[in-house]
Amino acid sequence: MRISLAKLKAIIVYFCTYTNPRFLGKVKLMKLFYFLDFMHVKNYGVPVTHDCYVNLEHGPIPSTIKNLVDNVENDIDNAMLADIIRIKKLEDEKIHRIECLRKFTERDKGYLSENELKILKKISVRFGESNMREIEKIAHEEAPWKETKSLDNIPYTLAAKDSDCLVDEETIKVMLEAE
Repeated sequence: MRISLAKLKAIIVYFCTYTNPRFLGKVKLMKLFYFLDFMHVKNYGVPVTHDCYVNLEHGPIPSTIKNLVDNVENDIDNAMLADIIRIKKLEDEKIHRIECLRKFTERDKGYLSENELKILKKISVRFGESNMREIEKIAHEEAPWKETKSLDNIPYTLAAKDSDCLVDEETIKVMLEAE
């Protein structure tokens, strides 16, 4: 993963602020990151976080980001994200709800490029009211998940196989190597 902690926190807080908190659980948050990275690749040739995505049953997940979010639930005293989120598990629900401790600010906005903000907005509008199953189904329809097997790492170049990709596979390879 090649993203500063401050920028990662800004993205999480953005998703918390601009999606319906009723539907924002850990699984959905992982899918929002997937769509952020892969939509950015499809438009600009490079991901935002550079995290390593893995094919799991419920869709692609960013491995490092997942571990950081899990730490908020499992080891809050040492969790790097504990100042911005809490994880709440209700007995009558399966969702591990993300509770944001603050709103997205101008300072957070300063960590993000104009293009990253455009993609964040598109994702939040598209999936803001979606529940985990709805967003999972859409992720399962994309080439990066369909073209890999369970527990495989998902290369960003697979984004080029989706019809909405604006750059070709070679461009993605070159852009990733250049960074």
